[in-house]
Amino acid sequence: MEELFVHRPAEATASGNGPLHGMKVALQPNCSVAGWPADAGSDALADFKALEDATIAGRLRQAGAVLCGTTRMSEFGFGLHGSRAGEAVRQGAADAELVLDLMGESRLAALRASVFGFKPSYGRLSRLGIIGLIPSMECAGLVTADLEVIAKILDAVAGADEMDFSMPAEPAADPEDGPIDPSRLTIGVIAEALQGLDDDAQAGFRQTLAAIRETGATLLDLSFPEFSLFPLAHQVVGAVEASSCAGRYDSVRYGRRAPGAKNWNEMYLRSRGAAFGPLVKSYLFQGAYFQFERYGAFEAACRIRSRLVARMDRLAAQVDVLALPAVDLAGSGNAASLGDTYARFGATLFANVTGQPALVLPPCPGTGGAGLQLTAARGGDGRLLALGRHLFNGRGGKA
Repeated sequence: MEELFVHRPAEATASGNGPLHGMKVALQPNCSVAGWPADAGSDALADFKALEDATIAGRLRQAGAVLCGTTRMSEFGFGLHGSRAGEAVRQGAADAELVLDLMGESRLAALRASVFGFKPSYGRLSRLGIIGLIPSMECAGLVTADLEVIAKILDAVAGADEMDFSMPAEPAADPEDGPIDPSRLTIGVIAEALQGLDDDAQAGFRQTLAAIRETGATLLDLSFPEFSLFPLAHQVVGAVEASSCAGRYDSVRYGRRAPGAKNWNEMYLRSRGAAFGPLVKSYLFQGAYFQFERYGAFEAACRIRSRLVARMDRLAAQVDVLALPAVDLAGSGNAASLGDTYARFGATLFANVTGQPALVLPPCPGTGGAGLQLTAARGGDGRLLALGRHLFNGRGGKA
């Protein structure tokens, strides 16, 4: 199992004896752990070692979790090209893995591994010490084979962090995890979310819905005519944020310096040119274009995003939970181009745009590989996990 990890500590220990005592948690090398390599999968941070723990890492250790090492990740966590996210859980080397979720990476990694993937509400977990790319959309996701593990980790590490200024001053109250009455459970299904699925995936998703209906829940058909605009809003806004965010990687304090430069400016240009891989570089070029040449398009994308968030809030308020397909829209390979990457995550990136929690349940046999993705209103993480457990058990699984 050693090849699953790019770094494993000589002695993995916890600093506390709390509710996560003995739980093995894998990280990606964009989650800072003091003294560990933290290159975030990019040459822009080559040989960089974290100076202190990320808030999440510190809270995990204080709660008794064992940080068992870092896994191979895509550059800055963007997409899954070159990533082995989820494999440590699938092979039993870790009880859970933290996977940065910028457009659905933790959820698709879980789908590949046939386990659970969860993206919490934006602002639920501190981002302090997390090396990312799209500040307003990314958060630490969880991949695990046991839904109870997700709930335990959230209880241990969620909460305010005065050093993370992206967290809301007053987090939304999470509804109590009370008993679930199937006869009063209403699940919304967005018709437009099925567009782009092949026949097998659509049939598999409808089969899953049929199994849910048999549990006594009511399915409510909903319409979201602008659902197809989520990728556009994500790509334009995300690219501009990424371009701005990556401006810090200038090889002055960290990263490799390109040789042969005659002055500081030339060193900066050459080093940045060599710092990023093709996928991230194309994303940064696109972001710079909208930032400096077509800023009006960026403003329009922000307005579209605001409209999409408001519409999703209204739909989520009508039901207990929304059900959408979870499917790798680009097949089983690793997408290396920007277009292919966005095509792959077309079914998951909506939750990053809106900041909602999203839970992916592994697919049942005979569903064509289409998993079930559940989402709820922002802040409803605990209730979403409880509903996910209920529905997974009801359709023949065991959480």
